[in-house]
This record gives sequence, structure tokens and C-alpha cells, in this order.
Amino acid sequence: MKGSSTALERGTVGKNIRLTDDPAEIVGRTDKVTDLLLRAGFPKEA
Repeated sequence: MKGSSTALERGTVGKNIRLTDDPAEIVGRTDKVTDLLLRAGFPKEA
């Protein structure tokens, strides 16, 4: 992940996923990272 010392691998499952005021951003968390901000073009539905 850019700007973080923690590396997430492809296929990492996110929890507590919610939308923000910006429709192009999604906030969630993983076991390793809390308050993870994702661009909406990259996540993939499982």
C-alpha cells in the first residue's frame, strides 16, 4: 500500500466497508489495517 509500512496482498478481504461523501472512495478495515481508504475503481466484489 502506498504511504504505509504494512503490505496487503491481492485478495485481502475487507470488513466494515462503507461509502464516503466522495462516490469514488470506500472506507473499510482489514485485520492488519484500520481505516483503510480505497479508490472505488480497484476493489472487487467477492
